[in-house]
Amino acid sequence: MKYRNGVEKSLLRDACADLLPRELLWRKKSPYPKTYHPAYEQMLIRRMREIMSDPNSPVLPLLDRSKTEAFLAAPKELGKPWFGQLMAGPQLIAYFIQINTWMQIYHLSI
Repeated sequence: MKYRNGVEKSLLRDACADLLPRELLWRKKSPYPKTYHPAYEQMLIRRMREIMSDPNSPVLPLLDRSKTEAFLAAPKELGKPWFGQLMAGPQLIAYFIQINTWMQIYHLSI
């Protein structure tokens, strides 16, 4: 239960009431900032394009090439947080890069 009586994290707060100081238990939620350096996004895009151009990249069967290329052309257009991540576009690109790396390390293929 995320909300009870309009209070976020009610279940968590109730469960931890005798474990945490009141000021910590009731502090206002503070999301991580979504700002990142544009060079970070460009580095991810370059790396993802390298992966896309390598026919031996193990992640390729998981990707729709045309949709991936369209996304890489405009990652800010994702339009919504990806699993709650405010930097959705770069986070999603990094995720696929990590999957590819993991598959290479463990010699996995689809």
